[in-house]
Amino acid sequence: MSEPSVFTRIYNGEIPSEIIAETENAFAIRDIAPKAPVHLLVIPKTQDYRDVVELAAGDPALLAEMVGLANTLAHEQTGGDFRLVFNTGADAGQTVFHVHAHVLGGGLSEGSLGA
Repeated sequence: MSEPSVFTRIYNGEIPSEIIAETENAFAIRDIAPKAPVHLLVIPKTQDYRDVVELAAGDPALLAEMVGLANTLAHEQTGGDFRLVFNTGADAGQTVFHVHAHVLGGGLSEGSLGA
């Protein structure tokens, strides 16, 4: 079995972070290096999937649950307008290989993350 990811360690309380929302299979925290006024991470509780492609193939219901949680949080914190970003692979900026979604909103400037 592989070592627990940083996200698993956060969920288990080994690394301090405030869990701001939770569903049966996913949870959300604030990004420690925000790229927007609202920058949240939505993370599955399982670390079985490295990226969104693996997740979509292996558990589409969990992917849908993550998107639903992202949508709920965006409505609560940004009025409903948001970007949902999944980095897939190191060359695309993925640094933690435990799939997670970035929820960005709250007055993003045009071009801040591309179209």
